[in-house]
Amino acid sequence: MEEQTQTPENIIEEIRIDQILKLLPHRYPFLLVDRLKNVVPGVSGIGIKNVTMNEPFFQGHFPENPVMPGVLQIEAMAQTAGIIVLMSFPEEERNGNSVYFMTVDEVKFRKPILPGDVIEFSVQKEQAVRNVFKFRGEARVDGKLVSQAIFSAMVFKKQ
Repeated sequence: MEEQTQTPENIIEEIRIDQILKLLPHRYPFLLVDRLKNVVPGVSGIGIKNVTMNEPFFQGHFPENPVMPGVLQIEAMAQTAGIIVLMSFPEEERNGNSVYFMTVDEVKFRKPILPGDVIEFSVQKEQAVRNVFKFRGEARVDGKLVSQAIFSAMVFKKQ
């Protein structure tokens, strides 16, 4: 895979839910990204999640004080990264590959995410060696940092 730099020609301004559903195997209730913007395939992008009171996790986390679970915030970052990686493949190869989580490091949760929040997951590739990618992710609500992590994932060819 060729390293891409950020130029106006290769920035994908928006990836909507219909395209996300073609790229990721996740489905409700585990698909945690509604759209992406400013994607540089294989390099960076921003995933968007609209958090509503209807999210199934709020029934148990916590009914009297609903807060989005931290582990789901990290999963949403990873889904954003998976889309960014898959978009770096030629279109005919995208559905032939899957991206799997490998590691999570340096996780910090700074503020709770509540119903009504819109989360922006900024994900930036730090390193890629063959089919293993390392990313830095930050989640922001109204421009304020709410969580962050460094994580890695591996691309597998579907069999």
